[in-house]
Amino acid sequence: MGRTEALVRRRWAVLAILCASLLLVSIDATVLHMALPAIAEDLRPDATEQLWIIAVYSLLAAPLLLAFGTLGDHYGRRRVLVLGYVVFGLASFAAVFAVNVPMLIAARAVLGVGGAMIMPATLSILRQAFPDRAERRTAIGVWSGVAGSGAVLGPLLGGFLVQEFSWHAAFAINVPVMLAALPLTYWLIPESADPPEGKWDLLSAVLAAGGVLGVAFAIKQTPHGGSMSVLGPAAGLAGVVLLVVFVRRQKRLVSPLLDLALFRRRAFSVAVGSVLLVMLSLVGLGLLFAQYLQLVLALEPMEAALRLLFVMVAAVVGSLVAAPLLRWFEGRAVTVAGFAVVGLALGAAALWLDTAENLWLLGPVLVAVGFGISVALTAASDALLAAAPAEQAGAASAVEETAYELGAGLGVAVLGSIAAGVYTAAFPAVAGVPPHEAELAGRGLTDAAEAASVLPEPVAGQLLEAARGAFVDGMTVALATGFVTFAVAAIAAARLLPKTGVPR
Repeated sequence: MGRTEALVRRRWAVLAILCASLLLVSIDATVLHMALPAIAEDLRPDATEQLWIIAVYSLLAAPLLLAFGTLGDHYGRRRVLVLGYVVFGLASFAAVFAVNVPMLIAARAVLGVGGAMIMPATLSILRQAFPDRAERRTAIGVWSGVAGSGAVLGPLLGGFLVQEFSWHAAFAINVPVMLAALPLTYWLIPESADPPEGKWDLLSAVLAAGGVLGVAFAIKQTPHGGSMSVLGPAAGLAGVVLLVVFVRRQKRLVSPLLDLALFRRRAFSVAVGSVLLVMLSLVGLGLLFAQYLQLVLALEPMEAALRLLFVMVAAVVGSLVAAPLLRWFEGRAVTVAGFAVVGLALGAAALWLDTAENLWLLGPVLVAVGFGISVALTAASDALLAAAPAEQAGAASAVEETAYELGAGLGVAVLGSIAAGVYTAAFPAVAGVPPHEAELAGRGLTDAAEAASVLPEPVAGQLLEAARGAFVDGMTVALATGFVTFAVAAIAAARLLPKTGVPR
């Protein structure tokens, strides 16, 4: 009881530490979006390797969140959080000195492991520190704003660091923050745990991790073809089988790793789906916008990143406004409104997107996306934590964070694949371009720039213009897909979320 009282008494300082930790983890999901061209120039990864450099962080973190979230419930949330700091800091240090693609991908993978330790601990400790739901809504609003703005701040920070230093600096900044977080966490956050009856089930953790990893790998790899394409469906099938075995095992265990009864609560299930959808759109479209600003509009990394400030500022405002909205209106109405705002913004962007910048249209769209996503994410997190009992805070948080990280990885895979497929189909033949350079340019906009670099000026200009037009075609289809998805999500939330009444 003494530890719980100390945690509640220091709750606002605890929130600051948790949000600082979450900010770095969120930033690392997207920090390389602006740095990728510099990495490509330095390490020369091919297209598939570039996607792995971006996506391996989220796709490895997602399978491990449930394991580390439930470990915290059993053996101590602070213990898992601190271990995550150590792993995250060491992996960042390794990434700074990566000299080839395999080293960088490996470091990003270990960063995902550290992130998987940190993320569920932040939300489950928040649940313990704020037992009053009214205060917890404000705290969740701040937490959600940090999560959303961190994903947007990543490209901004990455662009600044690449322009002023090098892509290595995108990882170097993690090390001093993690070193500072260690003593502060021990000082401000007492240990907390709510161990259920029975032992922590290692086999269940392995089954869940293997299942999520197999499905995520299949979605990530299959659309890109090549020698790995056969492994994609096989991994996906194996993942589904492992998840089925995991579910059957949870039903048999007296003390399951994950109480599946949580998913019978509509508020919980819809909240998890909402988080998945929000992060899929935010990270997937964030990568496309980063490429659009740099490669189509030819902006410098910092200039491009500054455009994304619209999203970050709107996300912060949305997180602060969400708590009052949830007091004045029922959660279902707030969630539907957030989805509708984002959907309308994406639909508008799909109509006007072009190879020339129109800041008067781009700015309002980015503001609407940031605000709507932040409001919807806050409402989803509030519903999810409220639906879970305190002793399952780690498991519930891990489920949400799994949706968060899997959504981030799927956003790159799904929306990136849609845009890439349309790009390839829309790329026209350009007179005067040799077959080898034409084939290279048809793979993507970065490859088109490489092909153009060896061509004479008039032909190179025509090739780049054709590539930019094809990229805009692909991004337009991705934006239209986002519009349809959010429209369907708004309808589904209106029909499926339970009516809770207006809290006062």
